[in-house]
Amino acid sequence: MKTLFISAKAQKNILPLIKKLKLKGKIALVSTIQYSHQLKSFKNFILAGQITGCNISKAKKIENKIDSFLFIGSEQFHPIYLAINTKKPVFIFNPITEKLSKITKEQIKNYKRQIKGKQLKFLNAEKIGILISTKPGQYNLKRALQLKKKYKNSFLFLTNNISQEELENFPQIDIFINTVCPRIEYKKVINTKSLP
Repeated sequence: MKTLFISAKAQKNILPLIKKLKLKGKIALVSTIQYSHQLKSFKNFILAGQITGCNISKAKKIENKIDSFLFIGSEQFHPIYLAINTKKPVFIFNPITEKLSKITKEQIKNYKRQIKGKQLKFLNAEKIGILISTKPGQYNLKRALQLKKKYKNSFLFLTNNISQEELENFPQIDIFINTVCPRIEYKKVINTKSLP
């Protein structure tokens, strides 16, 4: 079956909204694909470009040249990852609500606490599931087989789509290791980078 990827671009003009923000210092703009086509219009900012859940390489390249990041989007999924990995202040401008917020130290602390909790759960797990995706760019069978060999109490799960609801169909699995996108962070899922 062929897959067709269509980039969904937000039509709302965010330039006048961003101009009203009172942010100081050297600020790099980052966004998801919905707003990335508008980023070139911003002349007073450093352009870091589009980020995805697991790829902040463009932002990492310029982190030492800036004071903070401004993420344009409607969630905290990407910005919290950016804040933790660059240790820079990250502001979020939500074009839908037209509100500005900032990732707080408390949010970062809570996120790290969740990772610690998953690590403890992993260390005490009797049965481990290993998630493998069939999607291009997320398919990592080699890593999954290495983990299967290392953890004898593990089971392989090959799928195209991963959702919290589907994982709940396997209550006998104490925790799942994610070999797919490292930003899939459901309740019973630990990413390979977070393994103790």
